[in-house]
Amino acid sequence: MKQADLTSLTVAELVERFAAIGVAQNRALLWDEYAEFNYLYLQMDEIKKELKDRPGDQRRALATLFTHADPQVRLKAGLAALDVTPDGARRVLQKLVDTRCYPQAADALAAIWRLDGRPLVRI
Repeated sequence: MKQADLTSLTVAELVERFAAIGVAQNRALLWDEYAEFNYLYLQMDEIKKELKDRPGDQRRALATLFTHADPQVRLKAGLAALDVTPDGARRVLQKLVDTRCYPQAADALAAIWRLDGRPLVRI
């Protein structure tokens, strides 16, 4: 989807599209479809940028996805919303770690460690 197309969508539509992409990313991860995952990553990144550029930084609307059924959606929403809803985003990341639902739990733990200033690798 082109950037011009995203500007015509409402915040709710962008959030809905973000969730749909997250579900598709999870499916691509499960089936080792890395080219598809990378393509979806770029689409999700464009949505995140569009939400950030909206008045008031609308990435906070992604908090509605913190309870989504799909762990990839929760992970990506938490990571995308860290700057605007740090407490809620951190909670959703911690819940993913606690579920031990991999690979999302590993990505969530790495994000928490970065937030805490902890090294990802023991030196």
